Amino acid sequence: MINFKNTLRLLGMPILWMGVVQFVFGLLSLFIFRDGVSTDFFYPSLLMMISSLVISWLFRQSKLNQVTFRDALLFSTLTWILVGLLGGIPIELVTGVNFTDATFESISALSTAGATILSGLDNMPASFLLYRQFLQWMGGLGVVIFVVAVLPMLNVGGMRLLKAETPGPIKDEKLSPRISKTAHYLWGVYVVITIACALAYYVAGMSAYDAIAHSFSTVSTGGFSTHDASMWHFQSHLILMISNVFMLLGAINFGLHFRIFRIGWRGLKLYIDDEESRVFLIVVACLSLVLGFYLYGEARYESLWMSLSFAAFHVVSFITSTGFGAADLSSWPAATALFLVFCAYLGGCSGSTAGGNKIIRDIVTFKIIRRQLHQLVHPSAIIPIRYQDKVVSNDVTQAVMAFMSLAALTTGVFTLLMMMTGLDFWSAFTAVVACINVLGPGFGEVGSNFQPVTDTGIWILNIAMILGRLEYFTVLALFMPHFWRW
Repeated sequence: MINFKNTLRLLGMPILWMGVVQFVFGLLSLFIFRDGVSTDFFYPSLLMMISSLVISWLFRQSKLNQVTFRDALLFSTLTWILVGLLGGIPIELVTGVNFTDATFESISALSTAGATILSGLDNMPASFLLYRQFLQWMGGLGVVIFVVAVLPMLNVGGMRLLKAETPGPIKDEKLSPRISKTAHYLWGVYVVITIACALAYYVAGMSAYDAIAHSFSTVSTGGFSTHDASMWHFQSHLILMISNVFMLLGAINFGLHFRIFRIGWRGLKLYIDDEESRVFLIVVACLSLVLGFYLYGEARYESLWMSLSFAAFHVVSFITSTGFGAADLSSWPAATALFLVFCAYLGGCSGSTAGGNKIIRDIVTFKIIRRQLHQLVHPSAIIPIRYQDKVVSNDVTQAVMAFMSLAALTTGVFTLLMMMTGLDFWSAFTAVVACINVLGPGFGEVGSNFQPVTDTGIWILNIAMILGRLEYFTVLALFMPHFWRW
């Protein structure tokens, strides 16, 4: 049974948080950047904070320690819709775009998709650009996890909320017996890696402002930039290499990061001992070499080093679903576009900020296919599927195959819907790939930004981003009739 009072009271927390965030950026605009847009943050923030207090008072007698899994699914989905709508208000006020485009920009930021309808970023207010970057960082590990971290009263239902939010097929591993501590640990690792990224960017030549802003979108694997030229605004291969390192860190399981942080330098071998991260790093290295040698063979760059540098950066950017750009991809051979789309579908590791199918699902799918081939030769053989030297249960393999099938089906349906709005096949397909894998950049008509997409198409892509961010089932479960039955 759905407890609507609990859900509504819980929703007061993300409303309050969005109000606080926008109020802080109003202060930054007024006192630090002095860029004249403080009121565009202050007015909506005050309305949000007042609304949150009213909601908390009206539903003060609800019992938050009785959160059910159904409540968690509903809360998780509604949170992403709500913060997406609220986050878009300052975007609409500052840039003058319509509500539809502002909401798209906000959901794209919070879901870490990184798709944008804006241009002329270099001339926009500094506080607004930093707000846009911060939305990605905030959404990277999840608004819901933040809510769990600051609501210790959710001791009973907290793990349910974390399961509804955490990406990946295997979600029962705890870092701490208490979910509030688990969320704090995850955020602690997230903050430490972000600070390290900002310092590395600064030492490499970025200004303090750009270093902080780009650390937000790098570690969150979001991909927004404060410049239209994205990462190549700085024209530095050193910065590209630093970006590679921190995009990869953002795309590796944060639970694994925490265990390594706790052990120290001796724990670095855990990155190799863990099957998912090991396969992930090997795949990235192989794909980078393949693309690099191909670009060099096509004489796109004057040296092998430059070819490998651009290739590695874009492979990492796409497979981690970050979406940073450095080269003019339209000048690359046509085959490279499909190659990068393939990278985007592979995705990063489970329990990370990355999108895509996730490497753990790719591994299990490959092993299922391999088992089927073996059983053609040995029909009576019993061949278990193993992951990390443990037998994978049938419910996990079935869930993985269901996810893969649903990902393919959803891509096809959304591509068809986007074509019905007027886009050609390639533009529609890559727009869907960019949003459903929370990747960002597309090709064809949406190669520069998503301005050519109609309002109807924008709302379709909004749904695709939320579906991709919550990995389909969390959202689709709400459309099942028995979900609402007692």
